[in-house]
Amino acid sequence: MHPDTVIHPFEPVFDDNSRILILGSMPSPRSRENGFYYGHPQNRFWNVLAAVFEKQCPRTNEAKRTFVLHEGIALWDVLHSCSIAGADDASIREPRVNDLSALIKAGVKRIYTTGKMAHRLYTAYCAPQTGIKAVYLPSTSAANRGRWPLEKLIEAYRILAEPI
Repeated sequence: MHPDTVIHPFEPVFDDNSRILILGSMPSPRSRENGFYYGHPQNRFWNVLAAVFEKQCPRTNEAKRTFVLHEGIALWDVLHSCSIAGADDASIREPRVNDLSALIKAGVKRIYTTGKMAHRLYTAYCAPQTGIKAVYLPSTSAANRGRWPLEKLIEAYRILAEPI
């Protein structure tokens, strides 16, 4: 195993009402430190979802879990493990993907990927097993602020609120 290998630390968030799956690539060091998905304080994921669903932005990990489950959303990442430098998706090497079959069996009908690397990895390694084409969504990372201001991100993510 490479010295920069990271093993995904979180279980997927889903239940029998989850119809949408949102996949990132791998939790950032700050997300791993904070113990939940999109946990970097400058990541705009939770603000975007709150705007899309017209709710208060959840602050605690438990409130975030409750929020997505209430909206029928499952969260996980494409990768089980990989070699990665910090949070730089472009540095990902030796990717090993998560088995998404339990989420599909639970009722997931639509899959969205957050960011280009998550979309590439899902399309190459997971789509053949799931049979579901993923819809690309732009990254909510602070590093993407220049290309994707908050209002533009909210518009892109409104697709999540469309009826299934």
